[in-house]
Amino acid sequence: MAGFTITGGVSFSGAVSMSDAPPPSENTAAWFGGGSVGFSPGNRSTVDRITFATDTATASARGPLSSNNTRLAAVSNTTYGWFGGGNLFSTVQRITFATDTATASVRGPLSLARYALAAAGNTTDGWFGGGSLAPTSVSRVDRITFATDTDTASVRGPLSLARRYLAATGNTTDAWFGGGGNPDAFSRVDRITFATDTATASVRGSLSAAKQLLGAAGNDIAGWFAAGDQTSTVNRITYATDTDTASVRGPLSATRSYIAAAGNSTDGWFGGGYGGATASTVFRITYATDTATASVRGPLSAARYALAAAGGIQ
Repeated sequence: MAGFTITGGVSFSGAVSMSDAPPPSENTAAWFGGGSVGFSPGNRSTVDRITFATDTATASARGPLSSNNTRLAAVSNTTYGWFGGGNLFSTVQRITFATDTATASVRGPLSLARYALAAAGNTTDGWFGGGSLAPTSVSRVDRITFATDTDTASVRGPLSLARRYLAATGNTTDAWFGGGGNPDAFSRVDRITFATDTATASVRGSLSAAKQLLGAAGNDIAGWFAAGDQTSTVNRITYATDTDTASVRGPLSATRSYIAAAGNSTDGWFGGGYGGATASTVFRITYATDTATASVRGPLSAARYALAAAGGIQ
């Protein structure tokens, strides 16, 4: 390219190149991992990726988890997803989103093997709470620090109540763990404040009804807790007024239990589960119009329930 001069005496010569565009500022995809198609040996290691921009397509199968697993939980930042616990395991597996055709790598374990737990986090850490040791439910909360994820997770302040089959979502400062059972269902919502996570989680306003086997996704303002106990109900917790009872929003278009969810700042994708039969359906809740019935999107690559999901950048 020939040299040229900008009026005022500033000149350029040689090739002029533009730097690469910055990466997306929020999640562009969700990874749904593990789950079951029925009784043993029905557990699966499958990981499916939903690309949000093309979510009417069937989810693409990616590299698997390192072992078959079900009733696990997942948390993520924009680069990695950590899938932990499940099926009486303490194992934590990490998916690198940029190289998601590889088998997930095994990281440092949880402090206690358990299944039917829930997880939420921020950009630096993930909190895994509740779960079951069969038949005993626990209130334990483990924290994984992403930068040192080969270490055993550290034990933090517990949930206010031992329970299993709960769901969780959060923002950069707090996580809300809702529902669950021991064995009867609860409507209780606990809030973990990340900066003071050695304290017992504080009890906030409840879900609109007691339920377990549900899923949750959210953004910086609110969290949506959907399905569970063969219902289609969606509850919204507004974080700024979280002592109120959660408000009922537009439902899913079918009843589900054992569902998983992940999302970004505008939408949540709820996939898989059990609704009289094992399901591959994915529902999308658009947060700005959440009184409408959730829309059905492209399915997972195979039907399964009791799976986990994490969102990140593809």
